[in-house]
Amino acid sequence: MDDLRSATATAAQLQDLLVHHEDVLEFLQQLARLSASSLSSRGQVFCGITLQRSREHSYTVASSDSTALEMDEMQYAFDDGPCLHALRVHEAVYVPDTSADDRWPQYLQHVVAQGVRSMYAVPLSLEGHARAALNLYSRSAGTFDEDFQRTARTYGAEASLALRLAVRMSQRASTVEDLQAVLQSRTDIDLAIGIIMGQNRCSQREAFETLKRASNSRNLKIKVLAGEIVARLNGAPSVTHFQNS
Repeated sequence: MDDLRSATATAAQLQDLLVHHEDVLEFLQQLARLSASSLSSRGQVFCGITLQRSREHSYTVASSDSTALEMDEMQYAFDDGPCLHALRVHEAVYVPDTSADDRWPQYLQHVVAQGVRSMYAVPLSLEGHARAALNLYSRSAGTFDEDFQRTARTYGAEASLALRLAVRMSQRASTVEDLQAVLQSRTDIDLAIGIIMGQNRCSQREAFETLKRASNSRNLKIKVLAGEIVARLNGAPSVTHFQNS
């Protein structure tokens, strides 16, 4: 009965979000924040929402805060981790203790260094070839126990329905432009990492770390700094593969 009441309350909250946020990006940001707050009953939870248009291109389209965004971005840099695995096999992935898990050693080493101790990735069901996932992070080990996972899966199912409706609503040109801005940011980051790799003759991971350190030292968001790097080399802003399709 408690799960039923919780699911009903969740559905009502998500419907309310859709009513009050016609802009799909604003809806997604509010969805990430609502997900984090709704699932933080036993400690603070950070939430990111990943959209995957193809196996090679994953993007964080919304996050509850900078911690979730950084954990997601690091995962894309390594091209593997709980969220991407959840998208590939379309099953939830749980990491009870990031310091004791050996499935993604390089990525989890960086996660531990940032103070994140447990993770749970829940795939969301979309239409067509697009995929999405709800990525949950905690600074405490063992946060996402069986009761939490059951609640998160129920929440994910409701979020999937709302997200599918939001995607349908996003066919208007103004919203497509907003989504394009998010994809542009991701393209800039990927290109900037490639530029740093070429200039420094380093690995993708080392290039991402260089970009992150520069972002921190200049007090700029990674996407802003990446855009500057690409524009400086190109003499013009980059173009995403979506703009060419």
